[in-house]
Amino acid sequence: MKIEQIYTGCLAQGAYYIESEGEVAIIDPLREVTPYLERAKKDNAQIKYIFETHFHADFVSGHVTLSKETGAHIVYGPNANPSFEAITAKDGEEFQLGNITLVVLHTPGHTMESTTYLLRDESGKDHAIFSGDTLFLGDVGRPDLAQKAANMTQEELAGTLFDSLRTKIMPLADDIIVYPAHGAGSACGKNMMKETVDTLGNQKKMNYALRADMTREEFIKEVTDGLLPPPQYFPLNVKMNKEGYDDIDEVLERGTVALSPEAFEVAANETGAVVLDVRHQDDFAKAHIPRSIFIGLNGSFAPWVGALIADVKQPILLITPEGKEEETITRLSRVGFDGTIGYLKGGIEAWTKAGFEVDTVKSIDASTFAKEFDKESLVFDVRKEPEFNAQHVADAKLTPLDFINDHLAEYPSEGTFYIHCAGGYRSMIAASILKSRGIHNLIDIAGGFGAIAKTEIPTTDFACPSNTN
Repeated sequence: MKIEQIYTGCLAQGAYYIESEGEVAIIDPLREVTPYLERAKKDNAQIKYIFETHFHADFVSGHVTLSKETGAHIVYGPNANPSFEAITAKDGEEFQLGNITLVVLHTPGHTMESTTYLLRDESGKDHAIFSGDTLFLGDVGRPDLAQKAANMTQEELAGTLFDSLRTKIMPLADDIIVYPAHGAGSACGKNMMKETVDTLGNQKKMNYALRADMTREEFIKEVTDGLLPPPQYFPLNVKMNKEGYDDIDEVLERGTVALSPEAFEVAANETGAVVLDVRHQDDFAKAHIPRSIFIGLNGSFAPWVGALIADVKQPILLITPEGKEEETITRLSRVGFDGTIGYLKGGIEAWTKAGFEVDTVKSIDASTFAKEFDKESLVFDVRKEPEFNAQHVADAKLTPLDFINDHLAEYPSEGTFYIHCAGGYRSMIAASILKSRGIHNLIDIAGGFGAIAKTEIPTTDFACPSNTN
């Protein structure tokens, strides 16, 4: 028996490859299926099943394409009703894979079709669970995403999740290995550990949601407390996972169209495409196409695209580092953005050489900011609220990047203001969005709060408002 976690850091997502006696199961595959096909070929094995823990909201799974490529059966738990051919398994149903068994444990609550798969080894011993978004390390799946589909409140879904954990997961042995669908950084939970594999026994000790003496009411309150609004692309990804989508090869063929600067400009004007620049933030600051949006490949690229570009069907034109075109289109497709229609051949250098206008972002380091800073300085912090609450520049205004469009009126149209995040990636995204809206009187602080905190600039701890060290 082989179990491999195939973890994609930028999505904080874990897919799983399980092999026994030449038969393979894939759990929660990503959109691009070639790695799974190549892995099975290496083992001289056949992919027999594709198990889905639920209809994912934060990424588009590769189940439809992988089934088409291999003939493998797609398996969902109870209450699933996909538009394509699939097995909707019963609670407790068993699937044989070589000489091991996968058992369906229906664990609704995150969504009503959410299912955990229990793996029994060659001797019939419970060995591991693949818990999807039912159980994370340090947390559980948020219960607010499926309210409309389930016709239930988030409190009702949380109560259902409580019952699932207590009746299906917690009675299992402590030595069982937990393989979740996500780790720290995912928007599907709020308190996840950085580790991606653990034992159930340790989770019973460490995970607040598995506290043995917790009442149903306490669980509902703790699980629903502090939930931020989900990204707008989540329901669109659910729809694609439930109804199907184009093969990744078709998406790549449409997107990898090299456009001259002239053709690029025509395409942008005729289609209303978002011009998406995925280079490093320093390169974007030095020169970029006016009104283009920066979201760099070197950060949490796909989740930020999903959070900030609301419509997955939006046409997209790309400016990428040379040779990164296909990677960019693939990573966009992971979150359902299949509308790439081409990229700028030769990049920003070709654009400049052709005589087209470029824009810049003024960016300074923290030491320069410290010299310029005074009590009249306007500072905008685009980090998340918990980061801001931990410590921030005194009198800074919080305008989280996730919701920056809701804060546009707070940015002054005259006079210079400063903008920063934790390290410089998110603030450059914010700067590009502000400039695309006609707000140009900003200065980005390179290195973000990590660099600012090393200077003498006064900061405030939320827990101790008088602290200005």
